[in-house]
Amino acid sequence: MAKLAQNFAKYSIHARMQAKGVVEKPDIIGAIFGQTEGLLGAELDLRELQRTGRIGRIEVMVDTNKGMAYAEITIPSSLDASETSLLAASLETIDKVGPCDAEIEVVKVEDVRSQKRRFVIERAKDILKSMSDNDLPDSQRIAEIIKEAVRTREVSSYHGLSCGPDVMSSEEIIVVEGRADVITLLKNGIKNCIAIEGSKIPDAVITLTKQKTVTAFLDGDRGGELDMKKLLSVAEIDFIARADEGKEVEELTKKEIFKALRDRTPVSQYMEMLKDHKPQARESRQEDRPVDSETKTFLNTLLEELTGTKAAYLVSKDMQIISKVSISGLPEALEEFSPVFAVVMDGKISQDIADMLAKHGVQFLVAGGYKERVRTNMTVIAE
Repeated sequence: MAKLAQNFAKYSIHARMQAKGVVEKPDIIGAIFGQTEGLLGAELDLRELQRTGRIGRIEVMVDTNKGMAYAEITIPSSLDASETSLLAASLETIDKVGPCDAEIEVVKVEDVRSQKRRFVIERAKDILKSMSDNDLPDSQRIAEIIKEAVRTREVSSYHGLSCGPDVMSSEEIIVVEGRADVITLLKNGIKNCIAIEGSKIPDAVITLTKQKTVTAFLDGDRGGELDMKKLLSVAEIDFIARADEGKEVEELTKKEIFKALRDRTPVSQYMEMLKDHKPQARESRQEDRPVDSETKTFLNTLLEELTGTKAAYLVSKDMQIISKVSISGLPEALEEFSPVFAVVMDGKISQDIADMLAKHGVQFLVAGGYKERVRTNMTVIAE
């Protein structure tokens, strides 16, 4: 709602003035008071009305253009409708402002109360919507809230690690990455889970995997791949389950969780898939450029830093980081920062990405793996 000139006003007179010469605000206000004096009698004399508070302060905005003066005039009124109309009409009798011929036209007389009513109606709508949005949930939602709270409280501890209450009594367990994953599984009725909670696989988990049938349920990102490799190197894992590409276990819906567990892969089969996949992952059209150990170590360190970010580093020939960008923003970044010697990305290589990087003269690509068979002239480091 527009700010009112006076809080008491019932009406607001809006008029425009045009003068054939340059005039200022005091000239206009003086003309209004002077040329309407006595026109409507003592009861509607502007000076007296303003003194008694029935007319508010006259607001004038003046602009000058090419030797002509133009003004917007606003007069707040607490008079009744007929008296306000008379006062407004009296303004149009003014024909001179200062030394210049002038003309005043009343544009409108606004009922301020209608403006307030519009504000009240719109505000009432907002309040009603807020009341509806914050209304009490239905009985089914209340039941779900209670169930979730109970399941969250079921988070137990095994040698300081977050786990479900059935992790010791169950013959099968599910190993996940963090406490949030445990809570997500508990909310969906899975109580035989335990988290590794850290970059190092805890001895307690290693021991537990020797006693149980174990499914490693890991995120579908670079971090999940690293944790999988660590688990396979030190623990006895029977099955591998992964969240969808780019998703974390804690983000999955109930349907996605049970589908991932249903589609779990036996470790022996998983290892065969990795073995079959690696030799066919890339077909280079020419000999790879030799990569010295120092460069390779540096680029792999950058890849570790990017784990879980779905981002990429642009690297110069002298091994300086030029920029960090999202993978989706690579095309624009390569245009902006050309030339780029190497790209390190937290993602898997596709033919489209390889072609796009090669087009921009990138010589080295470091990534977490392959989405498909790739043909490229670039030197590629991928796990």
